[in-house]
Amino acid sequence: MKKLLLCFLFTIAIISVKAQKTYTIASSIPYYRGTLATTDSTRDAACVLDVYYPDTDKNFPVVIWFHGGGLTGGKKEIPKGLLEKGFAVVAVGYRLSPKVKAPAYIEDAAAAVAWVFKNIRKYGGNPDQVVLSGHSAGAYLALMITLDKSYLQKYDVDADRIAELVALSGQAITHFTVRQENGIGNLQPTIDRYAPLYFVRPNAPQTLLITGDREIELMGRYEENAYLQRMMKLTGHSACRLLELQGFNHGTMVEPALALLIEEVNKIRSAKRSGQAVH
Repeated sequence: MKKLLLCFLFTIAIISVKAQKTYTIASSIPYYRGTLATTDSTRDAACVLDVYYPDTDKNFPVVIWFHGGGLTGGKKEIPKGLLEKGFAVVAVGYRLSPKVKAPAYIEDAAAAVAWVFKNIRKYGGNPDQVVLSGHSAGAYLALMITLDKSYLQKYDVDADRIAELVALSGQAITHFTVRQENGIGNLQPTIDRYAPLYFVRPNAPQTLLITGDREIELMGRYEENAYLQRMMKLTGHSACRLLELQGFNHGTMVEPALALLIEEVNKIRSAKRSGQAVH
């Protein structure tokens, strides 16, 4: 009877602790303010971010989330699947085509990531546990600024400081919107300075590539990611994985992929606490 009572009290204590954890959101923070960029009203309106964080904790991981929309649509968002998971989520807004062309939106993504590294401690986040993620066009942006180190170097941030990159159905070749901006059709694959594949390197952060089912994904999306993984491996990068979510298309793959993203964040948190390397 005593054991049952103790178990009951312990359960109640756990529920009470969980109930006490609350979250705050700081909205529409301009991430270019005080950086190298010049004044630009269009940029200032679009280039803001939200920081969602547990206000009763400290030193927690941070997921930077870039929304999808083909680089022509969408807006900053915090996916419901990432709410109340014990870490911060930074939702990034960025300029869109056709109002701007490449590399403007890639530069925006880099400026936002630089802001996080330099400011997230103010919100309790750990800059050594920053995970870049996003879906579709958002994953493309995350891939670009992680693999092409020049974008973050502009802000004296080493891309290798990123704890992990988790790309949900991103393009590995030059994004189709970038190709359209240059008069290239959707079915004309291109690998140039706007392609993550162009910048494969052995010392990049650990990377998890996730796509939907290759038979119902967007055209060639799985194959692009498979090629990226293969080329990363050939360069000597030993921590690039690829997961194909069978039965899920480009849109429906997001929900199960978010569960995998959360697993990766928790692995990073556990590894940092124990002082081990993350694999």
